[in-house]
Amino acid sequence: MSAIKFGTSMWRGIIAEDFTFTGVRAVSQAIGEYVLSQDPRAGDRGMVIGYDTRFLSEAFAAQVARVMAAQGIIAFLCERDTPTPVVAHEILRRHAAGGVIVTASQNPPEYNGIKFSAAWGGPALPEATQWIQERANQLLLDPRVWEVSSGDAEGRGFIERIDPRPAYLDRVRSLVSLETIREARLRVVVDPLYGSAQGYLDTLLRDAGCEVAVLHGFRDPNFGGRSPDPAENQLQELAFQVVESSAHLGLATDGDAGRFGLVDADGSFLEPNYFLGILLRHLVKTRGWTGGAARSVATTHLVDAVARQMEIPIYETPVGFKYIGELIAKDAIVLGGEESAGLSVKGHVPEKDGILACLLAVELVASRGGARLKTLLQELYGEVGTFLTKRLNYRLEQSAVDGLEDRLKQPPGNLAGLAVIEVNRLDGVKMILEDGSWLLFRVSGTEPVVRLYAEAASPERLDRLVTAGENFIGR
Repeated sequence: MSAIKFGTSMWRGIIAEDFTFTGVRAVSQAIGEYVLSQDPRAGDRGMVIGYDTRFLSEAFAAQVARVMAAQGIIAFLCERDTPTPVVAHEILRRHAAGGVIVTASQNPPEYNGIKFSAAWGGPALPEATQWIQERANQLLLDPRVWEVSSGDAEGRGFIERIDPRPAYLDRVRSLVSLETIREARLRVVVDPLYGSAQGYLDTLLRDAGCEVAVLHGFRDPNFGGRSPDPAENQLQELAFQVVESSAHLGLATDGDAGRFGLVDADGSFLEPNYFLGILLRHLVKTRGWTGGAARSVATTHLVDAVARQMEIPIYETPVGFKYIGELIAKDAIVLGGEESAGLSVKGHVPEKDGILACLLAVELVASRGGARLKTLLQELYGEVGTFLTKRLNYRLEQSAVDGLEDRLKQPPGNLAGLAVIEVNRLDGVKMILEDGSWLLFRVSGTEPVVRLYAEAASPERLDRLVTAGENFIGR
């Protein structure tokens, strides 16, 4: 297997090639050593161990639990596949030392991975994952990993089977106005994409009186031969069923229910970027919460415009939900979100939650008498201006990536006929132009991929920006 390398929030790899039981043992040992080094009481506080519906996920999770048990750390092992936000909630509820989720989220079915969540409930910060990465690779070269049998560990109280679902459902019920939803009597189609949100989102919607149809609500480790990613190109069947059944909304979640996807009543997909702006205004107006709003550097400035309208502060973070999660944990914000379909809200877990996001979308539509999301978006544009975004990925030869990074050291002063008035290097290189439009170039840390993000006020301006960005990349 190749060396273990953590990305923005996880270590992932192709099952049996890069992601193996040997690697899982090494990473589990390294995580255990890390939490014990941070808190001498971590063994008694324990670790919550969850997993998604991927091939062998439960077996990998059981191995994580056995390695934790061998280090004297109680493993609270979920009895069924469990969404990442549910694990985060259980960490906080139990005051555990952290958690491990066996998942590759929205990645293709041949992948699996491990996420490490810190004691504060959010994804571990870079200094932690860097330490774990280095230690795990040492263990691959000089294996010193122990594990005990599941029977022995359970008999000694070091593995405890748990069901975190009821407590999580109660928490979400307290965050969403189910009564508002109940009064609207909406028809909804739910697609968990064969992932671990099964029995969560559909249950809560039925509790709220919705008429619910479910697609792909069973386990398929192959995810129907596609990635469990709630992006537009993966939700054609959902869109068809929404139109066919005259539903008000289509809702989707990814493999571990961290990300969300929204389909409007006419079958059109709503970009997560735009939903963040609509939802922020709704929450500020209806909740009476105090605090600001947070977005990643790659996320729409529509959030900024709504924050200005609501007269609340805006926080910009690097890419990776852990940075937004820190602000949630500090109770600094009403809403935090990222363009890749992740969000959480004040008083909830500092981890992206696709289940909650979908329920809040239903509440929003219900509060407006079943109005379409695109109607609500156009209303918002009329108040704060239009923001159109696009993200593109380019796989390049490593030499081309190196050349781009060299050019980005001295960005151009003009793009698409407009002056560059600010260069933001918070994460990647973001060029803000004189009319408020912007381009962001980010190079992947794990593969030779360049990500281009663009935002402008019109389709024509957006196309010109993207073309200018592609020319700069050398496409």
